[in-house]
Amino acid sequence: MTDSILSKAATMEIPINSNGDTRTAEDDSLEQDLQQVMVSGPNLNETSIVSGGYGGAAEGIIPTSSIKAPSMHHSNSNPMMSEEATRGVAVEKFDSVKKWSINTYKCTKQMFSERFGRGTKTVDMELEAQIDVLRETKLKYECILRLARDLTNHFYNMVQTQQALGDTFADLSQKSPELQDEFGYNAETQRLLCKNGETLLGAINFFVSSINTLVNKTMEDTLMTIKMYENARLEFDAYRTDLEEVSVGPRDAAAMMRIEIAQQQYQVQKDKYERLRSDVTIKLKFLDENKVKVMHKQLLLFHNAISAYFAGNQQQLEQTLRQFNVKLKPPGSDKPSWLEEQ
Repeated sequence: MTDSILSKAATMEIPINSNGDTRTAEDDSLEQDLQQVMVSGPNLNETSIVSGGYGGAAEGIIPTSSIKAPSMHHSNSNPMMSEEATRGVAVEKFDSVKKWSINTYKCTKQMFSERFGRGTKTVDMELEAQIDVLRETKLKYECILRLARDLTNHFYNMVQTQQALGDTFADLSQKSPELQDEFGYNAETQRLLCKNGETLLGAINFFVSSINTLVNKTMEDTLMTIKMYENARLEFDAYRTDLEEVSVGPRDAAAMMRIEIAQQQYQVQKDKYERLRSDVTIKLKFLDENKVKVMHKQLLLFHNAISAYFAGNQQQLEQTLRQFNVKLKPPGSDKPSWLEEQ
């Protein structure tokens, strides 16, 4: 009976081996994982009944803080009802803490078993590979974002310097008749460079904004779902192991009752695990499609704008911004531009 119960379609169990004598990177992170387990418990003042258990989503939560005992006015008129309501709230909180404690114990036990090679871990090899690729990609995109912001700041300072230099040349052109033409040429050149520089800064700023949205919103949202999936996987393996343990031994009435309860709990965790695994798969697929679409546009914008600026092609630079719908501050506007807000 247990063989049919524990059959798996898209996953496999692999033993986690460790010699237990040499600390590894996973051993160093064990304390952090345990801290996450211990702090995930309910507050005794704000207790909730959570159907998913440890690390689960927020569905099925019934906050007990919304269940209030009758007011003192009613308590005085019917003390028996007030006492029963208070006792009911206390029992409900006790049951919630008890369920959390049992769930935390099972998950902690499973975590130790996996880390020290005494248990098995459910692994979807294909999905885990995709998750690793996403985390590595996010790190690289964060590097691009940081460097692009540095480029924006440095280039903005250069444009400001060109603006000040052009103003100085123009002032000296008026006050030095013998060098009026020479100062005038240089003032005009610096002003033109400043104008093109502001146009390029608009393109770079648009590039930075799009990469920031991709990294810190789209990718981060997917990683949060992955975290929920990993917690559900740990719960699933913990209740699977518990079912395996209670299934071994004599089949008397009490044992059959324990097996039935363990089987029900296992099925709940299995459904939750498979649902989150499906959510992660879908989000990874849409994230990959969105990433390609966004980066194709932004890399083309970045290349065309940089090339046009350093080639001195003002018309091509302005056309690039119009092509990608990048709007700049209109001339003569008194409101501070995004350059002044940096």
